[in-house]
Amino acid sequence: MNTQDHDRFPDGRAVVVTGGASGIGQAIAEAFRAAGDRVAVLDRAGGDGVIAVDVADEDSVRNGFAAARAHLGPIDVLVNSAGLLTESPLEQMPLALWNETIAVDLSGVFLCCREVVGGMRRQKWGRIINIASQLAIKGGVGLSHYSAAKAGVIGMTKSLALETAADNVLINCIAPGPIETPLVDGISDTWKVAKRAELPLGRFGTPAEVAPTALLLANDPGGNLFVGQTLGPNSGDVMP
Repeated sequence: MNTQDHDRFPDGRAVVVTGGASGIGQAIAEAFRAAGDRVAVLDRAGGDGVIAVDVADEDSVRNGFAAARAHLGPIDVLVNSAGLLTESPLEQMPLALWNETIAVDLSGVFLCCREVVGGMRRQKWGRIINIASQLAIKGGVGLSHYSAAKAGVIGMTKSLALETAADNVLINCIAPGPIETPLVDGISDTWKVAKRAELPLGRFGTPAEVAPTALLLANDPGGNLFVGQTLGPNSGDVMP
């Protein structure tokens, strides 16, 4: 946190990170802790110091956020990083695979945002950062379900940002390019080789290279003018 943030939150902000047990979410959680914030991690895996939550399940989300509030108090910052990534050509894609991806990657963001927006509006301060993907903008072979879900996240972020900005609740997206995470490990080597060849940087990013963008969007005054925006640490894969 910077000086202004410390004056507002002398004990650190109350931050919830979904999908925070690995990958981008874990790096973001660690970055907020290093900045002096109090962080609750929600993740389907559960585990030591992690609240077990399935973001696709309404009751699980409700219970998980109740546990986070019991630990942290009112939530100041939410980072929606929980996600699912699978690969299938559309004509061969089972409906169950499509539905699973939409449930986790889009409906899960909706459910988690809904848990915190009211409290943030009442306290007249809040930041929500939704992790989308550059594939929401350009699409990806074998990833129509994932691209559709992440495009939905960007659209929902813009709409919700319009609803809440007047109450100083600022909602934005990060749309990373391919990042070296367990999520991307499940994609075929053929896809990854082809994707690296497309990137101006010639390499995938790391979670630690994405986390500072989340800190920027959450900071005061650094993030104060971002409303419904999509920031893209993506190795040059998309240049809007």
